[in-house]
Amino acid sequence: MKTLHLTNAWHETSGGIATLYRALLQAAERRGQEIRLIVPGVEDRVERVGEHAVIYHLKAQRAPFNSNYRILWPTSYLYPGSAIQRILKEEQPDLIEVCDKYNLHYLAALSRLKLMQEIDLRPTTVGFSCERMDDNFATYMGRSRAGAAFSRWYMKWVYFAFFDHHIVISQHTADELRAVSAGHPVERGVWLRHPGVDLAVFHCTQSRAEARAKLLQRLGRGESCRLLVYAGRLAPEKNLALLLQTMRLLKASDPDALLLIAGDGIERAALEKSARELNVAAEFLGHIGNREELAEILSGSEVFLHPNPKEPFGIAPLEAMASGLVLVAPNSGGVTEYADEKNAMLVEPTPTAFAGAVQKLLREPELLAARSRAAQATASTFSKERTADAFLDLYDKIDAATRGKLPLSEAGCAFRSTVPAAAGKRITGAIAEVFKSGFRAWVRLRTRAAAQGSV
Repeated sequence: MKTLHLTNAWHETSGGIATLYRALLQAAERRGQEIRLIVPGVEDRVERVGEHAVIYHLKAQRAPFNSNYRILWPTSYLYPGSAIQRILKEEQPDLIEVCDKYNLHYLAALSRLKLMQEIDLRPTTVGFSCERMDDNFATYMGRSRAGAAFSRWYMKWVYFAFFDHHIVISQHTADELRAVSAGHPVERGVWLRHPGVDLAVFHCTQSRAEARAKLLQRLGRGESCRLLVYAGRLAPEKNLALLLQTMRLLKASDPDALLLIAGDGIERAALEKSARELNVAAEFLGHIGNREELAEILSGSEVFLHPNPKEPFGIAPLEAMASGLVLVAPNSGGVTEYADEKNAMLVEPTPTAFAGAVQKLLREPELLAARSRAAQATASTFSKERTADAFLDLYDKIDAATRGKLPLSEAGCAFRSTVPAAAGKRITGAIAEVFKSGFRAWVRLRTRAAAQGSV
């Protein structure tokens, strides 16, 4: 089976989603399975990962809310001859997966309804939910009842209904789909699959003491320094102000504590300014592109701070646990899929609670060591090879369920959508007809304008 994946959550330093897709590409290459990935880029180019794995980079504009990212707009696939339609026509995938809630997901509806006139293709369509729309909307547009209501409506009728089935990366992301899964004319399954960690990189290849000595020398710090670290994107949704407020409280009780911030993003300048104003001990290391270098930094530190209470999953905290760090994180969100009271410190997302957790760990070396060992043991069950294979196996299962070869009740999904009464089916059927008629009319107008040379 050939699968084709599309995402806008991509750039060369985009973290979790890029890490997951790279792992899928490697696993497919290892298994001899055809896989294609379409992502936005600076220019059009084709990256051949191997004999069976290919990445199509399509030239795209910068995103309006976060200029570190680029966006493939619907125009990249809406009309005949557009870039993505050309790729679909050439590749003929059996399954299309879309990891995007705002621009690329309309492609799934066009494909399911066979509205792309030059493409005789009906692949299985899968929505991959690696974040929650309501959380993103609140971060960038403000939290309000109207915004929450709009997010629920949008997710039910403009996202969930566009795909054959769905995959989520955590219960936190699943809950948003569960809330909108009632009353659909087509029964859909939702499966849960976790991302994984490159355990060949993120593990203690040398003693923690050696890694710590090397890192202290690099930083020009003495033996009394206690090293805390955050690694990840510096973006508004990460709740990064909590890091600096925590360090402000630690100044009096633990003056030797130093926070290392490994990452980059649109919030970096504001964070550096806040660190100076608060006079907290923080070192901004920038984006660490070399994974081995990042692993050494993690191995040499003691505590990993992760401030986001609504993290969809969190590969960076899991990488830190694999490296032997104890995680201090909010007691909510996707991190609770793997972090608990035995291998981490899960607390309320407040400066007081975070500072208290750090103080307890730094003052109780036996507790720190015990949770470090437990963290490594937990992370060892999330190897990227095993989790990537689980994704690839799932695509076969979802494709079989879509084509009627496997009853959905036997497909092992986390939950299924419910089907409405006959009246509900008629209403949603009418909406689908309006969608199809409107799209066909738009294509006719677009084609006519192109023929006249006005576009």
